[in-house]
Amino acid sequence: HNAWNHAVLHSVSYVVFNARTAEVVSQHQVEIRQRFPKEGWVEEDPKEILQSVYDCMERTCEKLTQLGTDISNIKAIGVSNQRETTVVWDKETGEPLYNAIGESNPSAVVRWRVFKSNTLFILSEVWLDLRTQSTVEKLIEKTPDKNKNYLKDKTGLPISTYFSAVKLRWLIDNVEEVADAVHTGCAVFGTVDTWLIWCLTGGKNGGVHCTDVTNASRTMLFNIHTMEWDLELCNSSEIYGYMVREITTSLLYPAFLGFILGISVHMLFPQCLGDQSAALVGQMCFKDGQTKNTYGTGCFMIQNTGVKPVMSDHGLLTTIAYKLGKDKPAYYALEGSVAIAGAAVRWLKDNLGIIKSSSDIEKLATAAGTSYGCYFVPAFSGLYAPYWEPSARGIICGLTQFTNKSHLAFAALEAVCFQTREVLDAMNQDSGVPLTKLQVDGGMTANKLLMQLQADILCIPVVRPTMSETTALGAAVAAGLAEGVCVWTLHPHGLTSVTAEKYQPQINKEGENLQRQSSINGSTLIHNI
Repeated sequence: HNAWNHAVLHSVSYVVFNARTAEVVSQHQVEIRQRFPKEGWVEEDPKEILQSVYDCMERTCEKLTQLGTDISNIKAIGVSNQRETTVVWDKETGEPLYNAIGESNPSAVVRWRVFKSNTLFILSEVWLDLRTQSTVEKLIEKTPDKNKNYLKDKTGLPISTYFSAVKLRWLIDNVEEVADAVHTGCAVFGTVDTWLIWCLTGGKNGGVHCTDVTNASRTMLFNIHTMEWDLELCNSSEIYGYMVREITTSLLYPAFLGFILGISVHMLFPQCLGDQSAALVGQMCFKDGQTKNTYGTGCFMIQNTGVKPVMSDHGLLTTIAYKLGKDKPAYYALEGSVAIAGAAVRWLKDNLGIIKSSSDIEKLATAAGTSYGCYFVPAFSGLYAPYWEPSARGIICGLTQFTNKSHLAFAALEAVCFQTREVLDAMNQDSGVPLTKLQVDGGMTANKLLMQLQADILCIPVVRPTMSETTALGAAVAAGLAEGVCVWTLHPHGLTSVTAEKYQPQINKEGENLQRQSSINGSTLIHNI
């Protein structure tokens, strides 16, 4: 395909929740285009994202009307978004100056959640982008000792293509319209939550330019200790301070969303949360040490470390988990990201053709019941936590003449589990408290073989909620807890629809030792590449 014309469709979806029980009332989705202007580049049109929000809200209201729900009761909007996707626009004209640039991890998810007194509507999409590696290298060159962790004491983050400041620097350096607007003082920057809130609260006519601490903490411009934008960090990336936005944890800004089904609709914005923070809240991980892992195209593991940040010595990120109210303390987290999980299954389908659909992987792998000594390291776009090695590439090894597609399918599932084990081991070392169970969510958790393998490889129980929309639930909880809304409870027993399935390790001591050795073998392969 001509790279400039090639585009694929991704979905924007919403889910309707009952706020008293967390029951999913209704779901709907709309497709949006994802553009690939050059190899390794992925973009989406900010105006198309905004329009998709309006379209989904209108369809939501239509369905609610059909269900007999009075849409005039709509009272608030909660926002949860992929934390690193970057948008720059002209505050005078309201026009985006370039497409939204996502992260270099194909698993990242952006979700819009529209909160209604007893319901929640969610929109989602997927991003990836690899263009900023040279920008990262230039920034690292400017640091003392050329140290990629030079900013970590303040930000909790390494200098990486993953984070927003790098993308913003690339836009200023490579897009003339952005550079011109920066020099005239018209350019403003934000993640997708910032762009949508600004548009929905008036846009160029007084729109609110804001975000929350979970999103700000992923920009590489925010001091996670002082909870403020940091001038030194802005200067290190040569980012103008006026471009960053107000930090808030309790928005409550009014938005006129127009006439839907002939009814004038006004809403409030009570809360922002990054998507992984929302998943942590949705899993009710409010205690120190509680940990969730999201299995999608990639994996995101986050552990609540309480009100004091734990700085990682083992390749993890230190980030802000959540801050649920203006007068509430910020809670911190350790986070480890795995770039390729479900994407490895898709690769088996699209590139090797050994399965017809991604759901076939479980049946095929079950037929073998073993990888027969085959190891698969899917480092298609480098390795994230705990190695942060962008130059790493994937391998398949341990092949014999008896290896078949079932063994390869099993090895692909094991690869997801081994990478998760690597991150979990790093968390245990950093926190000093071994995890006793792992809470999980995401599309891949429907694969029962994968969940059992994960329990066996981790040697701890894996707990999967029967309601899969935990990220959406977290956004709903955050919005519903806001001052002036207050329709949710933080007590899990109050949400009667939130039940869970537990996978216990099913191996004896000898099997555990063999499993640990297998995990070490897989980890050694990852380390050596």
